[in-house]
Amino acid sequence: MFRQITDTVYASPQIGTDAIAQAQALGIVRIINNRPEGESDDQTGGDEIEAAARAVGIDYVAIPVTHAGFSEWQVDAMAKALADAGGPVLAYCRSGTRSTLLWALARAKGGENPETIAASAQGAGYDVTPVRPLLDMLSAKG
Repeated sequence: MFRQITDTVYASPQIGTDAIAQAQALGIVRIINNRPEGESDDQTGGDEIEAAARAVGIDYVAIPVTHAGFSEWQVDAMAKALADAGGPVLAYCRSGTRSTLLWALARAKGGENPETIAASAQGAGYDVTPVRPLLDMLSAKG
């Protein structure tokens, strides 16, 4: 269920509280929820995921992303959540795509090469083509 993007970043479709044990076994130290609350009737609420994660010592951060797209505050929040995690991170949304794209934007803003970002995402089964022009722009500025 978890797809490894880098040595320290995993992306996943919506998780339930039962996935916390798997995250813990992988050494995940922070879970990043990129899904807005109430997006679908069958999703486990962020508060439930947060409580289960914190109960076993895993940090939790919510950076919701709607289908409207990404904003600068979300990219900055993701960059911070990744940078100060202190270990492996699991980011999730409905399919894992928004989490991967937000990770990619955060890495590009930090100056990472877009080709490297795209290859890492592709290796996990995600395509960054929808944000590629933005990756190139952010990377050039970073």
